[in-house]
Amino acid sequence: MKIKVVATNRKAKFEYFLQDEFEAGISLKGSEIKSIRLGQISIKEAYIRVDEREAWLMEAYIAPYTQANRYNHEPRRPRQLLLHKREIRKLRDSVRKKGLTIIATKVYLKGGRAKIEIALARGKKLHDKRHAIKTKETERDMKRQMQCRE
Repeated sequence: MKIKVVATNRKAKFEYFLQDEFEAGISLKGSEIKSIRLGQISIKEAYIRVDEREAWLMEAYIAPYTQANRYNHEPRRPRQLLLHKREIRKLRDSVRKKGLTIIATKVYLKGGRAKIEIALARGKKLHDKRHAIKTKETERDMKRQMQCRE
C-alpha cells in the first residue's frame, strides 16, 4: 500500500525516549479527513488519553475545511483512536504502572484512510537532552571534516 506522511512530531525523539510504537486508525468527520488530505494537521501538542475501553487523541489541531461551511468541525476536539482491546489494555497498564506517557509521532494516509503512529514514551531529563545535542553536533562535525577531505 502507498503511504503518504502528512504530519510528524519532530520534537518527539528529542523530548522523549520512545519505546513501543502502535498504528491506530482515527475516527474522523468528513471535513476532517479532507483537511488531513490537504496536510492541514498539527500534532505538536497532541497526546493520547486512555480510558477503560477507549483511547482518545487529545489536542491535535485539524484546520477547518474551507468548503464545509456550517458543517465544519471543531479544530481541537477529542478524536477516538481505533485500536484492538489488547493494545488498549497494554497502553493503559504501561501508563499506570510504569509511569510512561503516550504521544503521537506521525500521521499518514494509508490506502485512503488516516492512520496515526503513537508511541509509549518516557520523558528525557535535561542532561539527556544535552547529551543528545552533543552527539548530533559531533556527528555533524565529522561529516563536515569528511566532506572537506574529498
